[in-house]
Amino acid sequence: MMTRTLVLTCDDLATPVGQLYVVTDPDGVVRALDWRDYEARMLKLLGQHYRAGFALKNGTAPAGVRRALVQYFEGDLCALDALPVATGGSAFQRDVWSALRRIPVGKTWSYSQLADHIGKPRAVRAVGLANGANPISVIVPCHRVIGASGSLTGYAGGLERKRWLLEHEGVQLSAARVQTPQQGAQL
Repeated sequence: MMTRTLVLTCDDLATPVGQLYVVTDPDGVVRALDWRDYEARMLKLLGQHYRAGFALKNGTAPAGVRRALVQYFEGDLCALDALPVATGGSAFQRDVWSALRRIPVGKTWSYSQLADHIGKPRAVRAVGLANGANPISVIVPCHRVIGASGSLTGYAGGLERKRWLLEHEGVQLSAARVQTPQQGAQL
């Protein structure tokens, strides 16, 4: 039995906070989206999600995907809501990633709130790990999850980008503090 390799198209998109690496499948569905300077992380996640095999080719993302991303960064904060996404990952991870898309623009949830939302209130740490393994940054808004104390705990694209994205979406961060690695993460 021969396994078909999933061929994914990679595209770059300039944003106010750095280059995005946009990965789509032949149907125009977003499979990964990460910051260009975190490309190694994204490739690792793709390898974990598509163990059966995938190949990357340079190209242009579908016009609708590019347009929605540009519109989001220009201020249309709901432009990403209808973009189709698909991921590998476990059923639990996909539940977490689906819940992330239900966090309203301009709002944040704690890891505990996210765990409650998926019906697994005791799985706070597992929710944090799933959030950190999200392969579709920005569209699946893992940046909207903060520590219980209101601190800006980890973000795979860097805490300054997380701060920018939240402020871009209208979140008031004056009281939030950035959680440094030395302080430890409070989920």
